[in-house]
Amino acid sequence: MFRALRLDKSDGEFQREFVTLDEGDLPTVGDSDHPELVVDVEYSTVNFKDALAVADQSPIVRSWPMVPGIDLAGIVALSEDSEVPVGQRVVVNGWGIGEDTWGGMTQRARVRGSWTVPLPDGVSTAQAMAIGTAGYTSILCVLALEEHHVTPDRGPVLVTGAAGGVGSVAVALLAARGYEVHASTGRPEEADYLTALGASTIVERSELSQPGGRPLARARWAGAVDAVGSHTLANVLAQVQPEGCVAACGLAQGMDLMTSVAPFILRGVTLRGVHSVHVPRQRRVEAWRRLDEDLDRELLASMTTTVGLDEVPAVADEVLAGRVRGRVVVDVNA
Repeated sequence: MFRALRLDKSDGEFQREFVTLDEGDLPTVGDSDHPELVVDVEYSTVNFKDALAVADQSPIVRSWPMVPGIDLAGIVALSEDSEVPVGQRVVVNGWGIGEDTWGGMTQRARVRGSWTVPLPDGVSTAQAMAIGTAGYTSILCVLALEEHHVTPDRGPVLVTGAAGGVGSVAVALLAARGYEVHASTGRPEEADYLTALGASTIVERSELSQPGGRPLARARWAGAVDAVGSHTLANVLAQVQPEGCVAACGLAQGMDLMTSVAPFILRGVTLRGVHSVHVPRQRRVEAWRRLDEDLDRELLASMTTTVGLDEVPAVADEVLAGRVRGRVVVDVNA
């Protein structure tokens, strides 16, 4: 028997409850071509998408009932996949867990073997969830900048939404690689926190968040990691240096993007979309290798809060209200 947070919706009425289940309750996710396994989950995490699902604030969940949680880390308990042995420590990000299939806010989960990534020896399951989809997305953004030749010698790199989960890890990762990091936030009280992560300059959010900005403005940054979207992304694009790149991965301000072709055809700026759900396994393995190599564990701990499973609904409300700094790990056995 094991505990899980379960969401359901019947006749338009949303329900959220903690339930006790057994292995027979876990939905099947595999087939003859996609062997599955069962993970004894140790930790999950509360991302912005998880908060939306738990609070029923957006149509994140596409199948009911649902165990939320787009991340999980734990130990393989049962396996039909010859490439993923029992006892292996694994992390799962994306692939629709917590949206299409049951996710990580449970003590036991059934997933496809191909969805798992073996954890590097230097990363614990708790640290894997302190990183989570947010940190994993951050390293994908850093890799995208590197692939577009945005190197530390090119000039400063901006991170928007810097005090959030994606932003916090991005600041730390970029600083560790020797970049001059400018951190944009609407929470001036987080300046010391961001400086401790490695930011050299704090940019007030209002400088970038207003609509109607110029299509091309003074070039300030060699590149950017944008977790905000909307007017902020448009204003960032207008201020990127020639041949620069913006890795866009979020929509905290909105999904819209009112911009012009000017940055692209006059400065050769690249807008590189970064997603985390259906990333090929090889790139995932490389991402986790780089996270193990680049991310300072003390900095990771400084941006992380750990809560129990029962606290997830309250934490989700705090995340949506913009009152959570950094990362929230869920100890599902606490």
